[in-house]
Amino acid sequence: MTGAVSLPFWMVALLVAFATIGVVDRIFAPSVRWFFRRRVNQAIDELNQRLDTRIQPFRLTKRQTHIDRLIYDPKVIEAVDAEARATGTPRAVVMKRAERYAREIVPAFSVTTYFGFGTKAARWISEFVYRVRLGYSDDEALKAIDPEATVVFVMNHRSNMDYVLVTYMASSRASLSYAVGEWARVWLLQNLIRSMGAYFIRRNSGDELYRKVLGRYVAMATREGVTQAVFPEGGLSRDGLLKEPRLGLLSYMVAGFEPRSSRDIVFVPVGLNYDRVIEDRILTAKAEREVTGRDFRVRTGSIMGFIWNLVKLRWQGKLYRFGYACVSFGRPLSLAAWQKSNGVDFASPDRERMFDGVQRLGNDLIAAIGEIVPALPVALASYVFLENGERWISEFELKSAVFGLIKHLEGRGAHVHIPRADRDYAVSSGLRMLTLRHLVVVNDEWLYRANANERLLLSYYANSIAHLLKH
Repeated sequence: MTGAVSLPFWMVALLVAFATIGVVDRIFAPSVRWFFRRRVNQAIDELNQRLDTRIQPFRLTKRQTHIDRLIYDPKVIEAVDAEARATGTPRAVVMKRAERYAREIVPAFSVTTYFGFGTKAARWISEFVYRVRLGYSDDEALKAIDPEATVVFVMNHRSNMDYVLVTYMASSRASLSYAVGEWARVWLLQNLIRSMGAYFIRRNSGDELYRKVLGRYVAMATREGVTQAVFPEGGLSRDGLLKEPRLGLLSYMVAGFEPRSSRDIVFVPVGLNYDRVIEDRILTAKAEREVTGRDFRVRTGSIMGFIWNLVKLRWQGKLYRFGYACVSFGRPLSLAAWQKSNGVDFASPDRERMFDGVQRLGNDLIAAIGEIVPALPVALASYVFLENGERWISEFELKSAVFGLIKHLEGRGAHVHIPRADRDYAVSSGLRMLTLRHLVVVNDEWLYRANANERLLLSYYANSIAHLLKH
């Protein structure tokens, strides 16, 4: 019993490694996890004291728990059974598909990633590209929102920069959960986006099971008080005009809402506008091809060259950036109050009646967003140049026309962003942007007019305020 036992070196090394892993797992790991969990909880408590809208426990729950809750939700199970019966597919196979959809949709929110990296990166990127300004904001009404309500920021969709800009501008108010399209489902980027609390959606999906899983996740997150940010238009505007509301996500949020038993949902309208939308050529490419025959294509080399040129100009102190980007926050709209005043029943078993209520709500939200979209210098100048057609005008005439336009808009209650509170400077900055991009041409007598080859792009910017000028 006391004799020596001879073992090969590789086996001894393997036993030592397993023993070390066991000691670390059972003795040291719990202490380390407790330490980091304590630090995270302290950080969350500090953030909740600073933010207007608290981070809800739902967002801090493990991702796998949400996936399990979602795939075993009674309505998802019902949809799985219906799909299996209708197609003759084994139930286990359909259930596996539902699980795949749940894993695709459910985010993995990280407080450290969102506040330690995300909001700082959003601020740096926003201020590198634009002169960022806060337009109109009803601060008292925003602070008066019931802390137990689910807050949903609803905004117009001008650019993919909207995600970055609003994350930055709302960083002192809340952590936002976005619905992001499939364009962002690429390696590494999708992991970062998930850790920022965003969830992926397949737009225009005809898969009934997928829509049910997505709908149940959105309903679950809304019921649990997750602060969300959505684009009622459903996609980017390709002509600059405000679009009709798409009702999918909105219907998932409000379906079954009962003022007496449900957590209230408060919609905060957000209006965004830019002096230059980074992807404007891409957005208008189809219309450009149809109208002029010119074909604009995105090439990797040209993108890299464009980015490098921006960086070089910034280092040289010659970068004007892309003009102004402005965000306005409107008066919050309580769903409970709206439902009462409009006599709508979102819990009605009559689907047509319920859908009609969602349509009315969507129209009201789009109208509320439209009211606070800020009018910026480039949009104002573009409108005037288009109004003058082929006529050459002086800078003085341009300023006179823009001043009249500003007076008209302000008389209608619109929000006009005037940089430095100086109207002369506002017009000059808009004119500079348009001439630098050759959207406006100048002759030897220093007279200006719209570039005939760029009228489509000028219309894109003028259209951003077209709804404010309707009679």
